[in-house]
Amino acid sequence: MTPLPKIAAPAIRALDSIGVKHLEDLADHSEQQILSLHGFGKNGMMILKDAMREHGIQFKN
Repeated sequence: MTPLPKIAAPAIRALDSIGVKHLEDLADHSEQQILSLHGFGKNGMMILKDAMREHGIQFKN
């Protein structure tokens, strides 16, 4: 399992609240679901998407 990239603490807490602990866990969620989390913003999304692209992981459609 690939660790999450370094993003702001509120974003990490938001992901943790839905059980996302590793980059691969994001494949179970849509981009919109993640962006709708309290504490998660566009900056964190850009960082996540870059890391996901590097590892061949995509959000659920």
